[in-house]
Amino acid sequence: MDYSKENLDELMSTESLTTKQKLDELLRIDCSMYANLGLESTSKETNAVKVLSRKIYKHIKVLDPIMGTSFLNAMDSK
Repeated sequence: MDYSKENLDELMSTESLTTKQKLDELLRIDCSMYANLGLESTSKETNAVKVLSRKIYKHIKVLDPIMGTSFLNAMDSK
């Protein structure tokens, strides 16, 4: 499945989900995107995943500042 910023915004605005459920879903989406990258993935596809991953980490930072900051710092250190 392809994910977009709109999917993430919709998830964040869903009031029926707890903070933990939102974190779990954001991490599941991030994991799924990276798991679906392969040797045949183009650099454009890889970069698109990285861009959306950064957006996911920014959403995580809203829900859990320490975790989100850690993920963003790890991404920046590569």
